[in-house]
Amino acid sequence: MTRTLILIRHAQAVSQRLGSSDKDRQLTERGERDAEQAGEELRKLGLVPELVLSSSATRTKQTTALVFPGATARYEDGLYQAYAEELLERLRRLDPDLSTVALCGHNPAVHELAVMLTGDVTGFEPGTFAVIECAAPWPELSTGEGEQVTRWCPTQS
Repeated sequence: MTRTLILIRHAQAVSQRLGSSDKDRQLTERGERDAEQAGEELRKLGLVPELVLSSSATRTKQTTALVFPGATARYEDGLYQAYAEELLERLRRLDPDLSTVALCGHNPAVHELAVMLTGDVTGFEPGTFAVIECAAPWPELSTGEGEQVTRWCPTQS
């Protein structure tokens, strides 16, 4: 069974203000529109994840809700400020029976994970997603195991 990973960077967020928490930053109006458009693009491709893993930051929660309305989502503190290797390790703990999973997180880790899995070094602007197919079961996922089958970026649509 081929597994499909939808890797998405949160959409555009407001700048951090002095005295405010980075984790509490919200999406801008443009970020909200871009996230909704990303969801439409994924639905056109027939991609509906069985599970969405998301950072617990406000902007990733909002992105997840707009891209994957009604999806089963897990908001995990460990995905906030995680390194690419930590994201990969989290994917390895997935139920092997899941065929389509989304991960919504932050740069640079999201971009670095895409590079690790596929070798594609194309950047990840806010709101960008890549669809990566993996032949290996989640517990065996490793560097170079994925193939990027499509990519969408809000500024290039």
